[in-house]
Amino acid sequence: GPRCLAVPPSVMDSIVLQERLVERLLSPRPQAQRSHPARLKDHEKQYVGFATLPNQVHRKSVKKGFDFTLMVAGESGLGKSTLVNSLFLTDLYKDRKLLNAEERINQTVEIVKHTVDIEEKGVKLKLTIVDTPGFGDAVNNTECWKPITDYIDQQFEQYFRDESGLNRKNIQDNRVHCCLYFISPFGHGLRPVDVEFMKALHEKVNIVPLIAKADCLIPSEIRKLKERIREEIDKFGIKVYQFPECDSDEDEEFKQQDRELKESAPFAVIGSNTVVEAKGQRVRGRLYPWGIVEVENQAHCDFVKLRNMLIRTHMHDLKDVTCDVHYENYRAQCIQQMTSKLTQDNRIESPIPILPLPTPDTETEKLIKMKDEEVRPISAQASLVLEQE
Repeated sequence: GPRCLAVPPSVMDSIVLQERLVERLLSPRPQAQRSHPARLKDHEKQYVGFATLPNQVHRKSVKKGFDFTLMVAGESGLGKSTLVNSLFLTDLYKDRKLLNAEERINQTVEIVKHTVDIEEKGVKLKLTIVDTPGFGDAVNNTECWKPITDYIDQQFEQYFRDESGLNRKNIQDNRVHCCLYFISPFGHGLRPVDVEFMKALHEKVNIVPLIAKADCLIPSEIRKLKERIREEIDKFGIKVYQFPECDSDEDEEFKQQDRELKESAPFAVIGSNTVVEAKGQRVRGRLYPWGIVEVENQAHCDFVKLRNMLIRTHMHDLKDVTCDVHYENYRAQCIQQMTSKLTQDNRIESPIPILPLPTPDTETEKLIKMKDEEVRPISAQASLVLEQE
């Protein structure tokens, strides 16, 4: 489960000890011990039982399961599908058909969703991958990010409608929690389409930029490219996902990992779905005539750092930022637009009707007439009876 629900061993030990203490205190005692009721009450007061709340939350969360929606964007051929399969050890792209150059000329940016249920140690994760084939492939890429921003807004709108509806028990959360943006390793930093895409999306989704196919660069080139991309992100005012600050009570090892994560961004990644033999061990990697690139070797690339960040340490934070920042901004904007339009006495098409409609529709009017006709003879009879009396 997410890190915030995990209970440290020390806390667990103290909970178990406290529970044993309560059992001992509440179990029948020999006569000799019964002469100290005041002392017993002091012991009982020390442990109320709310220290078990994290366990209750943990159990409930595990039972319910988790969902996570990840978007991958970037021009075709940068290894997006391979990386997603490598991250989650699944084959999400079995039935994919690759288009030739001629077919791609007229291709528009599509949105393709793949949903898979993964289970690990009893924890269920409903993973949705949102792919964007055709992005950046056209001759003219003007506003090629529009279908993607529209999709993100549609998910926010759907959630807003569900949240404002009558039945709010089982709301499906399809909001995009993270967007992995693949940057080509063959240029000198960001291209104009990269800058415009990230600027169009940075207020709507957590963007995590990645340098794709990093095995075509030597370490010094990767360092230079990372530095260049970081400078350009600052220069153009792009808001990429910021790792939260470490809590002061975290251990040194975790703080060190957090520092390394922040220094490594943007992550230089390599994906591979094949297992190769290296130094007598079977590893996931890429076999070249001159050697093997190991995907999970931190000296070769940042794949492990990305996986740790995305799944093991920051998945819950990505969801929190989506909910508390991006969705809240969208919601506030919606409510503001609706109220400002209503004050001008112009009804608008809004996700939720705030005020009752001034004129009832024809169906409602028919029903009212029928009811009136049913009631009229009864009321006439009643008035007759009253007159006779």
